[in-house]
Amino acid sequence: MKTEIKHADKCTTIFVSGSVDALTAAELGKNVAAQIAGEHVNLIMDLSGLEFMSSAGLRTLLGAVKETRSHGGDLRIVSTNPGIDKVLKMSGFHNIAKVFTSQAEAAASFE
Repeated sequence: MKTEIKHADKCTTIFVSGSVDALTAAELGKNVAAQIAGEHVNLIMDLSGLEFMSSAGLRTLLGAVKETRSHGGDLRIVSTNPGIDKVLKMSGFHNIAKVFTSQAEAAASFE
């Protein structure tokens, strides 16, 4: 798994590529926690480069939603990979967090 973080005026984007599974989910969780600790609580998790996500990845996303909301922010998800989107839909994640097909739409939702 690889992550890249970009800060903008209203939100911070964490670009995630590769695989999020039992071996890498904790690292993603630490990246999210570091952003929240730095008072970047409006997060976009861009999963466009993600190839695989296990249930450990879903738990990390759920934890990110809870943490951002408990600090007055929120989490948006960008998903363009049909396989990842299917996992998000099957797990009911579309009912928990807003999922977008583009970075621009996700960022605009914070305005």
